[in-house]
Amino acid sequence: MPTCTEDDCDREAAVVVYVPWAADRPVCAAHGRVLVQQDGVVAEPLTDADEWG
Repeated sequence: MPTCTEDDCDREAAVVVYVPWAADRPVCAAHGRVLVQQDGVVAEPLTDADEWG
C-alpha cells in the first residue's frame, strides 16, 4: 500500500486525488478530505485502502 505523498505525512494512502492543475497522486484520508474541497478536484478511493470514512 502506498503512503501519502503530501509533505511530512507518513500515513497510508486511502484515495487518489485527480487535480486538474497538478499531478494525480495518492493521499491519506485526511489530506483527501481537504483537497476535494477545491473546485475540480476529484478523489477516488483505493480499492484496498482500510480507511476513508
